[in-house]
Amino acid sequence: MSEHVLAAEGGIQVGQHPQVTFLGLTLNVDTMISTVIAALIVLGFAVYLRIKATSGVPTGLQLLFEAVTDQIERQVEENVGIRTAPFVVPLAVALFFFILIANWMSIVPHAFADYVGPPTADVNLTFALAFFVIILVHITGFRTRGVQYFRHFLGPVPAMAPIEVIQEIVRPFSLSLRLFGNIFAGTVMVSIIALMPEFIHWLPTTAWKLFELAIGLIQAIIFAVLTIVYFAGANPEEGAH
Repeated sequence: MSEHVLAAEGGIQVGQHPQVTFLGLTLNVDTMISTVIAALIVLGFAVYLRIKATSGVPTGLQLLFEAVTDQIERQVEENVGIRTAPFVVPLAVALFFFILIANWMSIVPHAFADYVGPPTADVNLTFALAFFVIILVHITGFRTRGVQYFRHFLGPVPAMAPIEVIQEIVRPFSLSLRLFGNIFAGTVMVSIIALMPEFIHWLPTTAWKLFELAIGLIQAIIFAVLTIVYFAGANPEEGAH
């Protein structure tokens, strides 16, 4: 798929990235640029809220942030317990807004798409996010429960141990590929629509861009919620309580 060219003459390529080599590493330039832009937007949003936050009449951005934070706090309290892992709330909030902005970069005009696009359409970024979350989950589970944490790999009965281990191995891949697949599919559809005659392709492109915004929001919510659920699994006794 990464080498598939949809239109040789039009130069529309899917899954290919402008690359540079640094210290023996091959880096996807567009993913790096888009990731930095998304991170700067989230940081700018946070700084703006810190400056403008008020206990009086809140701005629209403050209301949005408070609504998202309140929902995530509820999810964490019900599934994990804020006292057990207080950092889960800011982690889930940060992941939600970063992934949302990253997904919504799919609306960048096609003229800039070669270097600025949704970085979550690159599996390298989604794998990094997923493995970061899963590794942090295991670290948290070990810190809160000690060696007893590894007992959950045995499952209800020791015979279930292989299945539990396979499930833990699959988790980061399913978490990353779910996000990647949905956003990457959007870039494929835009490339296909671009093959239509220029005087009519603006209509399906606009409709698809709006649909992509909804998909981007849903995927950001799913990633944040699954992050909370995985942390709940790291301390099932607290989550059940």
